[in-house]
Amino acid sequence: MKPALTLHDRTLQLARFPLRKNETLQAWDAADEYLINHTHEMALDPQRPILIFNDSFGALSCWFADKAPVTNVSDSFVAQQGCLQNLADNQLPSIDMRSALDDLPANPQLVLLKIPKNYRLLSWQLQQLCHLVPEDCIIIGAAKVKEIHTSTLKLCEKYLGETKTSLAVKKARLVFIKPNKALAQPMPQPVQWDVPEHGFTITNHANVFSGESLDIGGRFLLDHIPQDPSLKHIIDLGCGNGVISLKAAQLNPQAKVTSVDESHMAAASCRANAELNLDTPEQIHAIVNNCLDNMEADSADLVLCNPPFHQQNTITDHIAWQMFCDAKHVLRPNGQLIVIGNRQLGYDDKMKRLFGNVTKIAQNNKFIIYRSSK
Repeated sequence: MKPALTLHDRTLQLARFPLRKNETLQAWDAADEYLINHTHEMALDPQRPILIFNDSFGALSCWFADKAPVTNVSDSFVAQQGCLQNLADNQLPSIDMRSALDDLPANPQLVLLKIPKNYRLLSWQLQQLCHLVPEDCIIIGAAKVKEIHTSTLKLCEKYLGETKTSLAVKKARLVFIKPNKALAQPMPQPVQWDVPEHGFTITNHANVFSGESLDIGGRFLLDHIPQDPSLKHIIDLGCGNGVISLKAAQLNPQAKVTSVDESHMAAASCRANAELNLDTPEQIHAIVNNCLDNMEADSADLVLCNPPFHQQNTITDHIAWQMFCDAKHVLRPNGQLIVIGNRQLGYDDKMKRLFGNVTKIAQNNKFIIYRSSK
């Protein structure tokens, strides 16, 4: 793993977040380097904001932090924690951190957009920018060549303005967008759909997993959530839009439910769905966090978990392992962890190593649900 980014006689020490022993992945990519190289000789106004969207672990935010007021705009709590840590490690000025749902500072001079794979999020951010940026604002997107498609460029043209691309360098490409205020339109509302078999109406912000229907794994898990009057505190870890939290709350009205996700849009969707579907929405408390960091030990009776198997664009199993370790920490003695995963992911091995026991609750042709007790 290469910990130092060195360009133009300047070196930044950068790490991914959370820190792991024997890390094999670096905290920036070729698209970050391309953006830095392209803007290196650009004359910047030290008073006007620079907006940086979807900065994976803060490489871009760190590079520009001492050049002008920087606003880091991200839906990822984990990415922003990584950015804050890297700013501190390099003794750089503080910057403005905002979620993907927050209002943005006016009159930016430069927008750097790491293009997300999720087109719903990209469309949202392009429309947000179309309302905000002045005509003299320079807007540059960037991604790996394989992630910039004709459909990507068409979205940029549709929602923000005339779009051109650069040549590829180190398998990365830049996208140059000239803002056109005439394209501005009302911001899209969250998508809604019904889950009639459970009596729910679900609303989803742009960057929430399975944005237009209930995902098949979540649908399977809904039928296997315990109903037990002894449960006082339930955690939905990786809650997404909160549908699992809703069912847990519905089945266990005596319990408080803490819904945790690293996505600001997921937590906001979960809160909206509690208001929409529960007579007592305050039963659900939705928060953003890196798994269960800083949560009280021995404080929960049940953790429900549908782990992701990627971080940013990287496939990995370390998040699932962290989720299981954190669950063991917060569970009371005899508390239970219930996990759903694709059959090939082998979560039962991890759970047995950690808890000493694992039981298969249910399975179908794609998913298995496991339970371990502390």
